[in-house]
Amino acid sequence: MPAQLPDTMAAVQLTGHGGMDKLAYREDIPVPRPGAGEILIRVAAAGVNNTDINTRIGWYSKRVRGDTNTGSAAGFEEAETEDATWSGVPLQFPRIQGTDCCGRIVAVGDGVDPSRVGERVLVRNMLRAPVDFRPYECWSLGSECDGGFAQYTKAPAADTWTVDCDWSDTDLASIPCAWSTAENMLHRARVGPGDRVIITGASGGVGSAAVQLAKCRGAEVIGVAGAAKSEEILALGADRVLPRGENLVEALGAGSVNVAIDLVVGEQWAELIEVLDRGGRYATAGAIAGPVVELDVRTLYLKDLTFYGCTFQEDVVFDNVVRYIEQGRVRPFVARTYPLSDIAQAQEDFIAKRYAGKLVLVPPQSPC
Repeated sequence: MPAQLPDTMAAVQLTGHGGMDKLAYREDIPVPRPGAGEILIRVAAAGVNNTDINTRIGWYSKRVRGDTNTGSAAGFEEAETEDATWSGVPLQFPRIQGTDCCGRIVAVGDGVDPSRVGERVLVRNMLRAPVDFRPYECWSLGSECDGGFAQYTKAPAADTWTVDCDWSDTDLASIPCAWSTAENMLHRARVGPGDRVIITGASGGVGSAAVQLAKCRGAEVIGVAGAAKSEEILALGADRVLPRGENLVEALGAGSVNVAIDLVVGEQWAELIEVLDRGGRYATAGAIAGPVVELDVRTLYLKDLTFYGCTFQEDVVFDNVVRYIEQGRVRPFVARTYPLSDIAQAQEDFIAKRYAGKLVLVPPQSPC
Protein backbone atom coordinates (compact mmCIF):
# COMPACT_ATOMS: atom_id res chain seq x y z
CA MET A 1 0.00 0.00 0.00
CA PRO A 2 1.55 3.35 -1.05
CA ALA A 3 2.55 5.41 2.00
CA GLN A 4 0.80 8.55 0.74
CA LEU A 5 -2.66 7.04 1.09
CA PRO A 6 -4.52 8.02 4.27
CA ASP A 7 -5.26 5.52 7.03
CA THR A 8 -8.87 6.65 7.49
CA MET A 9 -11.64 7.99 5.28
CA ALA A 10 -15.14 9.43 5.24
CA ALA A 11 -17.91 6.93 4.56
CA VAL A 12 -21.55 6.19 5.31
CA GLN A 13 -22.16 3.02 7.28
CA LEU A 14 -25.52 1.27 7.34
CA THR A 15 -25.83 0.05 10.94
CA GLY A 16 -29.04 -1.99 10.57
CA HIS A 17 -32.36 -2.23 8.76
CA GLY A 18 -34.62 0.73 9.41
CA GLY A 19 -34.97 4.45 8.86
CA MET A 20 -32.55 7.23 7.97
CA ASP A 21 -31.11 6.99 11.50
CA LYS A 22 -29.40 3.77 10.39
CA LEU A 23 -27.16 5.79 8.04
CA ALA A 24 -24.06 6.94 9.93
CA TYR A 25 -21.68 9.40 8.24
CA ARG A 26 -18.22 8.98 9.76
CA GLU A 27 -14.72 10.24 9.00
CA ASP A 28 -12.73 7.59 10.89
CA ILE A 29 -13.35 4.48 8.78
CA PRO A 30 -10.16 2.55 7.90
CA VAL A 31 -9.18 2.76 4.24
CA PRO A 32 -9.55 -0.76 2.78
CA ARG A 33 -6.53 -2.67 1.46
CA PRO A 34 -6.80 -4.50 -1.88
CA GLY A 35 -6.24 -8.23 -1.73
CA ALA A 36 -5.09 -10.54 -4.50
CA GLY A 37 -6.89 -9.75 -7.74
CA GLU A 38 -8.36 -6.53 -6.33
CA ILE A 39 -7.91 -2.82 -6.90
CA LEU A 40 -8.36 0.15 -4.59
CA ILE A 41 -10.44 3.02 -6.00
CA ARG A 42 -10.57 6.63 -4.87
CA VAL A 43 -14.31 7.19 -5.31
CA ALA A 44 -15.23 10.25 -7.35
CA ALA A 45 -19.00 9.78 -7.26
CA ALA A 46 -21.66 7.18 -6.44
CA GLY A 47 -25.26 7.05 -7.63
CA VAL A 48 -28.35 6.56 -5.47
CA ASN A 49 -30.47 3.51 -6.33
CA ASN A 50 -33.63 1.75 -5.25
CA THR A 51 -31.67 -1.26 -4.08
CA ASP A 52 -29.75 0.84 -1.53
CA ILE A 53 -33.04 2.05 -0.03
CA ASN A 54 -34.78 -1.32 -0.32
CA THR A 55 -31.94 -2.91 1.63
CA ARG A 56 -31.92 -0.21 4.29
CA ILE A 57 -35.65 -0.46 4.99
CA GLY A 58 -35.77 -4.28 4.83
CA TRP A 59 -38.18 -4.28 1.89
CA TYR A 60 -36.73 -7.44 0.34
CA SER A 61 -38.04 -9.55 3.24
CA LYS A 62 -40.92 -11.74 2.10
CA ARG A 63 -42.82 -10.62 5.19
CA VAL A 64 -43.13 -7.17 3.61
CA ARG A 65 -46.02 -6.81 1.17
CA GLY A 66 -46.32 -3.05 0.76
CA ASP A 67 -44.79 -0.47 -1.55
CA THR A 68 -41.34 0.95 -0.84
CA ASN A 69 -42.59 4.39 0.21
CA THR A 70 -44.55 2.89 3.10
CA GLY A 71 -41.35 2.02 4.95
CA SER A 72 -39.05 4.70 3.61
CA ALA A 73 -39.05 6.77 6.80
CA ALA A 74 -38.71 4.10 9.48
CA GLY A 75 -38.33 0.77 7.67
CA PHE A 76 -40.68 -2.18 8.05
CA GLU A 77 -41.27 -3.67 11.50
CA GLU A 78 -42.39 -6.94 9.93
CA ALA A 79 -39.12 -7.37 7.98
CA GLU A 80 -37.06 -10.41 8.92
CA THR A 81 -33.31 -9.81 9.02
CA GLU A 82 -32.68 -13.31 7.65
CA ASP A 83 -34.11 -12.52 4.20
CA ALA A 84 -34.11 -8.71 4.05
CA THR A 85 -31.58 -8.50 1.23
CA TRP A 86 -31.85 -8.98 -2.53
CA SER A 87 -29.88 -12.23 -2.26
CA GLY A 88 -31.81 -13.57 0.72
CA VAL A 89 -28.57 -13.84 2.75
CA PRO A 90 -28.48 -11.72 5.94
CA LEU A 91 -26.53 -8.49 5.59
CA GLN A 92 -23.39 -8.05 7.66
CA PHE A 93 -23.48 -4.78 9.64
CA PRO A 94 -22.04 -2.24 9.55
CA ARG A 95 -22.04 -2.16 5.76
CA ILE A 96 -20.93 0.63 3.43
CA GLN A 97 -23.58 0.64 0.72
CA GLY A 98 -23.37 2.15 -2.76
CA THR A 99 -23.84 -0.16 -5.73
CA ASP A 100 -22.67 2.56 -8.16
CA CYS A 101 -19.03 3.60 -8.21
CA CYS A 102 -16.92 5.76 -10.51
CA GLY A 103 -13.37 6.64 -9.53
CA ARG A 104 -9.66 6.22 -10.15
CA ILE A 105 -7.46 3.27 -9.28
CA VAL A 106 -4.89 4.27 -6.65
CA ALA A 107 -3.47 0.87 -5.66
CA VAL A 108 -3.58 -2.75 -6.79
CA GLY A 109 -3.30 -6.10 -5.07
CA ASP A 110 -1.18 -9.09 -6.02
CA GLY A 111 -1.76 -10.37 -9.53
CA VAL A 112 -3.05 -7.06 -10.90
CA ASP A 113 -1.02 -5.08 -13.45
CA PRO A 114 0.41 -2.01 -11.63
CA SER A 115 -0.02 0.01 -14.82
CA ARG A 116 -3.74 0.14 -14.06
CA VAL A 117 -3.06 2.72 -11.32
CA GLY A 118 -4.50 6.02 -12.52
CA GLU A 119 -7.26 4.54 -14.69
CA ARG A 120 -10.74 6.03 -14.34
CA VAL A 121 -13.07 3.09 -13.92
CA LEU A 122 -16.63 1.97 -13.42
CA VAL A 123 -17.30 -1.03 -11.20
CA ARG A 124 -19.80 -3.58 -12.45
CA ASN A 125 -22.46 -3.54 -9.76
CA MET A 126 -23.15 -7.28 -10.06
CA LEU A 127 -19.72 -8.65 -9.19
CA ARG A 128 -18.91 -11.94 -10.91
CA ALA A 129 -15.31 -12.59 -9.84
CA PRO A 130 -16.12 -13.44 -6.18
CA VAL A 131 -18.32 -16.35 -7.35
CA ASP A 132 -15.88 -17.56 -10.03
CA PHE A 133 -18.28 -16.44 -12.79
CA ARG A 134 -20.78 -19.20 -12.03
CA PRO A 135 -24.14 -18.76 -13.80
CA TYR A 136 -26.94 -17.12 -11.81
CA GLU A 137 -24.56 -16.14 -9.02
CA CYS A 138 -23.08 -12.76 -8.17
CA TRP A 139 -22.32 -10.35 -5.36
CA SER A 140 -23.85 -6.90 -5.32
CA LEU A 141 -21.44 -4.06 -4.61
CA GLY A 142 -22.59 -2.44 -1.38
CA SER A 143 -24.47 -5.53 -0.23
CA GLU A 144 -22.24 -8.61 -0.04
CA CYS A 145 -19.22 -6.33 0.23
CA ASP A 146 -18.62 -2.63 0.92
CA GLY A 147 -19.47 -0.24 -1.90
CA GLY A 148 -19.18 3.31 -3.17
CA PHE A 149 -20.58 5.47 -0.35
CA ALA A 150 -17.04 6.25 0.78
CA GLN A 151 -13.87 8.03 -0.24
CA TYR A 152 -12.24 4.70 -1.07
CA THR A 153 -13.50 1.25 -1.96
CA LYS A 154 -11.99 -1.94 -3.29
CA ALA A 155 -13.30 -4.19 -6.03
CA PRO A 156 -12.19 -7.18 -8.11
CA ALA A 157 -10.02 -6.03 -10.99
CA ALA A 158 -11.99 -8.34 -13.29
CA ASP A 159 -15.18 -6.42 -12.50
CA THR A 160 -13.89 -2.94 -13.34
CA TRP A 161 -14.04 -1.22 -16.73
CA THR A 162 -12.18 1.76 -18.08
CA VAL A 163 -14.59 3.83 -20.17
CA ASP A 164 -13.30 5.96 -23.04
CA CYS A 165 -15.61 8.97 -23.08
CA ASP A 166 -15.77 12.65 -22.14
CA TRP A 167 -18.50 12.25 -19.54
CA SER A 168 -17.95 13.70 -16.07
CA ASP A 169 -17.39 11.50 -13.03
CA THR A 170 -20.92 12.20 -11.79
CA ASP A 171 -22.33 11.28 -15.20
CA LEU A 172 -20.49 7.96 -15.20
CA ALA A 173 -21.44 7.27 -11.59
CA SER A 174 -25.10 7.29 -12.64
CA ILE A 175 -24.58 4.29 -14.91
CA PRO A 176 -23.72 0.91 -13.36
CA CYS A 177 -26.83 -0.24 -11.47
CA ALA A 178 -29.58 1.58 -13.38
CA TRP A 179 -28.23 1.05 -16.87
CA SER A 180 -27.15 -2.56 -16.44
CA THR A 181 -30.55 -3.34 -14.90
CA ALA A 182 -32.30 -1.74 -17.86
CA GLU A 183 -30.06 -3.41 -20.44
CA ASN A 184 -30.49 -6.76 -18.71
CA MET A 185 -34.28 -6.60 -19.00
CA LEU A 186 -34.08 -5.64 -22.66
CA HIS A 187 -31.50 -8.36 -23.29
CA ARG A 188 -33.55 -11.04 -21.54
CA ALA A 189 -36.76 -9.97 -23.34
CA ARG A 190 -34.92 -9.96 -26.69
CA VAL A 191 -36.02 -6.43 -27.59
CA GLY A 192 -35.20 -5.54 -31.17
CA PRO A 193 -36.30 -3.61 -34.27
CA GLY A 194 -40.05 -3.59 -34.75
CA ASP A 195 -40.91 -4.21 -31.11
CA ARG A 196 -43.37 -1.89 -29.41
CA VAL A 197 -42.22 -1.55 -25.80
CA ILE A 198 -43.94 -0.01 -22.77
CA ILE A 199 -41.70 1.09 -19.88
CA THR A 200 -43.11 1.91 -16.46
CA GLY A 201 -41.29 4.27 -14.12
CA ALA A 202 -39.76 5.90 -17.18
CA SER A 203 -38.59 9.02 -15.35
CA GLY A 204 -36.44 7.11 -12.85
CA GLY A 205 -32.85 6.00 -13.25
CA VAL A 206 -33.61 2.53 -14.61
CA GLY A 207 -36.66 3.57 -16.60
CA SER A 208 -34.98 6.51 -18.32
CA ALA A 209 -32.01 4.27 -19.17
CA ALA A 210 -34.41 1.69 -20.60
CA VAL A 211 -35.96 4.36 -22.82
CA GLN A 212 -32.59 5.19 -24.40
CA LEU A 213 -31.39 1.60 -24.60
CA ALA A 214 -34.63 0.39 -26.19
CA LYS A 215 -34.28 3.08 -28.84
CA CYS A 216 -30.72 1.87 -29.47
CA ARG A 217 -32.24 -1.53 -30.21
CA GLY A 218 -34.64 -0.04 -32.76
CA ALA A 219 -37.82 -0.36 -30.72
CA GLU A 220 -40.82 1.96 -30.51
CA VAL A 221 -41.00 3.18 -26.91
CA ILE A 222 -43.97 4.16 -24.78
CA GLY A 223 -43.01 5.52 -21.37
CA VAL A 224 -45.20 5.79 -18.29
CA ALA A 225 -44.27 8.63 -15.93
CA GLY A 226 -45.62 11.54 -13.94
CA ALA A 227 -47.24 14.10 -16.23
CA ALA A 228 -44.79 16.84 -15.18
CA LYS A 229 -41.85 14.74 -16.40
CA SER A 230 -43.19 13.72 -19.81
CA GLU A 231 -41.23 16.30 -21.83
CA GLU A 232 -37.95 15.08 -20.35
CA ILE A 233 -38.77 11.48 -21.28
CA LEU A 234 -39.73 12.49 -24.80
CA ALA A 235 -36.41 14.32 -25.07
CA LEU A 236 -34.63 11.05 -24.26
CA GLY A 237 -36.24 9.45 -27.32
CA ALA A 238 -39.58 8.05 -26.15
CA ASP A 239 -42.18 8.03 -28.92
CA ARG A 240 -45.04 8.57 -26.47
CA VAL A 241 -45.43 9.15 -22.73
CA LEU A 242 -48.55 8.19 -20.78
CA PRO A 243 -49.29 9.93 -17.47
CA ARG A 244 -48.81 7.69 -14.46
CA GLY A 245 -52.18 6.31 -13.34
CA GLU A 246 -53.88 6.53 -16.75
CA ASN A 247 -55.68 3.33 -17.72
CA LEU A 248 -53.27 1.57 -20.06
CA VAL A 249 -55.88 -0.56 -21.82
CA GLU A 250 -58.01 2.47 -22.63
CA ALA A 251 -54.99 4.48 -23.77
CA LEU A 252 -53.31 1.80 -25.90
CA GLY A 253 -55.79 -0.98 -26.50
CA ALA A 254 -55.61 -4.64 -25.54
CA GLY A 255 -52.85 -6.64 -27.22
CA SER A 256 -51.11 -3.53 -28.53
CA VAL A 257 -47.50 -3.94 -27.31
CA ASN A 258 -44.90 -6.67 -27.67
CA VAL A 259 -42.82 -6.08 -24.53
CA ALA A 260 -43.48 -4.66 -21.05
CA ILE A 261 -40.48 -3.42 -19.05
CA ASP A 262 -41.93 -3.05 -15.57
CA LEU A 263 -40.25 -1.38 -12.61
CA VAL A 264 -43.41 -0.44 -10.73
CA VAL A 265 -45.86 -3.40 -10.57
CA GLY A 266 -48.57 -2.46 -8.03
CA GLU A 267 -52.21 -1.84 -8.89
CA GLN A 268 -51.74 -1.38 -12.66
CA TRP A 269 -49.98 -4.70 -13.16
CA ALA A 270 -53.05 -6.42 -14.64
CA GLU A 271 -53.35 -3.62 -17.22
CA LEU A 272 -49.79 -4.26 -18.38
CA ILE A 273 -50.58 -7.93 -18.94
CA GLU A 274 -53.74 -6.96 -20.82
CA VAL A 275 -51.93 -4.65 -23.28
CA LEU A 276 -49.39 -7.36 -24.15
CA ASP A 277 -50.01 -9.00 -27.52
CA ARG A 278 -50.04 -12.77 -28.02
CA GLY A 279 -46.52 -14.04 -27.57
CA GLY A 280 -45.67 -10.92 -25.58
CA ARG A 281 -42.75 -10.70 -23.17
CA TYR A 282 -42.88 -9.20 -19.69
CA ALA A 283 -39.70 -8.34 -17.77
CA THR A 284 -39.38 -6.92 -14.27
CA ALA A 285 -36.57 -5.91 -11.95
CA GLY A 286 -38.50 -3.93 -9.37
CA ALA A 287 -41.85 -3.44 -7.71
CA ILE A 288 -41.81 -0.06 -5.99
CA ALA A 289 -45.62 0.26 -6.03
CA GLY A 290 -46.12 -3.14 -4.40
CA PRO A 291 -44.73 -6.64 -5.01
CA VAL A 292 -47.89 -8.76 -4.61
CA VAL A 293 -50.24 -9.13 -7.59
CA GLU A 294 -53.02 -11.43 -8.77
CA LEU A 295 -52.56 -13.38 -12.00
CA ASP A 296 -55.22 -15.19 -13.96
CA VAL A 297 -53.03 -18.03 -15.22
CA ARG A 298 -55.37 -18.52 -18.18
CA THR A 299 -54.17 -15.17 -19.52
CA LEU A 300 -50.57 -16.34 -19.21
CA TYR A 301 -50.99 -19.53 -21.20
CA LEU A 302 -53.79 -18.60 -23.60
CA LYS A 303 -51.79 -15.58 -24.79
CA ASP A 304 -48.49 -17.53 -24.85
CA LEU A 305 -46.82 -14.91 -22.71
CA THR A 306 -43.28 -15.15 -21.35
CA PHE A 307 -42.31 -13.65 -17.99
CA TYR A 308 -38.74 -12.72 -17.09
CA GLY A 309 -37.53 -11.98 -13.57
CA CYS A 310 -34.28 -10.06 -14.04
CA THR A 311 -31.54 -9.88 -11.42
CA PHE A 312 -28.55 -11.95 -12.57
CA GLN A 313 -26.79 -10.39 -15.55
CA GLU A 314 -24.88 -12.24 -18.23
CA ASP A 315 -21.41 -10.80 -18.77
CA VAL A 316 -22.39 -9.27 -22.12
CA VAL A 317 -24.83 -6.89 -20.42
CA PHE A 318 -22.26 -4.53 -18.87
CA ASP A 319 -20.17 -4.77 -22.05
CA ASN A 320 -23.18 -3.53 -24.02
CA VAL A 321 -23.68 -0.56 -21.70
CA VAL A 322 -20.06 0.54 -21.95
CA ARG A 323 -20.12 0.13 -25.74
CA TYR A 324 -23.17 2.36 -26.11
CA ILE A 325 -21.46 5.07 -24.01
CA GLU A 326 -18.20 4.90 -25.93
CA GLN A 327 -20.04 5.01 -29.26
CA GLY A 328 -21.89 8.16 -28.18
CA ARG A 329 -25.30 6.53 -28.70
CA VAL A 330 -26.66 7.44 -25.26
CA ARG A 331 -26.33 10.37 -22.89
CA PRO A 332 -26.38 10.71 -19.10
CA PHE A 333 -29.47 11.86 -17.27
CA VAL A 334 -28.34 13.23 -13.90
CA ALA A 335 -30.81 15.44 -12.06
CA ARG A 336 -28.80 16.52 -9.02
CA THR A 337 -25.66 15.86 -7.00
CA TYR A 338 -25.18 15.94 -3.21
CA PRO A 339 -22.23 15.78 -0.82
CA LEU A 340 -21.93 12.27 0.62
CA SER A 341 -22.76 13.67 4.04
CA ASP A 342 -26.21 14.66 2.69
CA ILE A 343 -27.16 11.07 1.87
CA ALA A 344 -30.39 11.27 3.91
CA GLN A 345 -31.59 14.26 1.88
CA ALA A 346 -30.64 12.51 -1.36
CA GLN A 347 -32.62 9.42 -0.38
CA GLU A 348 -35.60 11.53 0.70
CA ASP A 349 -35.60 13.27 -2.70
CA PHE A 350 -35.23 9.91 -4.44
CA ILE A 351 -38.17 8.38 -2.56
CA ALA A 352 -40.35 11.46 -3.18
CA LYS A 353 -39.52 11.30 -6.91
CA ARG A 354 -38.83 15.03 -6.91
CA TYR A 355 -36.60 14.81 -9.97
CA ALA A 356 -36.46 12.92 -13.24
CA GLY A 357 -33.18 11.13 -13.74
CA LYS A 358 -30.42 10.04 -11.39
CA LEU A 359 -29.24 11.48 -8.08
CA VAL A 360 -25.53 11.20 -7.36
CA LEU A 361 -23.44 11.47 -4.17
CA VAL A 362 -19.96 13.02 -4.18
CA PRO A 363 -17.57 12.10 -1.32
CA PRO A 364 -14.92 14.53 -0.04
CA GLN A 365 -12.06 14.49 -2.52
CA SER A 366 -8.76 13.34 -1.10
CA PRO A 367 -5.61 14.75 -2.76
CA CYS A 368 -4.03 11.28 -2.81
